[in-house]
Amino acid sequence: MNAKAIFYHAGCPVCVAAEQHVANAIDPSKYDVEIVHLGESKSRLPEAESAGVKSVPALVLDGTAFHINFGAGIEELK
Repeated sequence: MNAKAIFYHAGCPVCVAAEQHVANAIDPSKYDVEIVHLGESKSRLPEAESAGVKSVPALVLDGTAFHINFGAGIEELK
């Protein structure tokens, strides 16, 4: 079973560019990648916050949030 990677974003240009890089950079034999557009899936905001996401785009690998550049703060998405 692969580890889970969740990429949270809001659809902004920074997020879209990061999504393309993440999709190509993560080894699919090691990680199952889920892409979550928080602008469209606001019900997932609490999940993202509890995973440690403070801004998007962000990638959560093995339960650790990694922030990529800065597109929008999580508060702006509420």
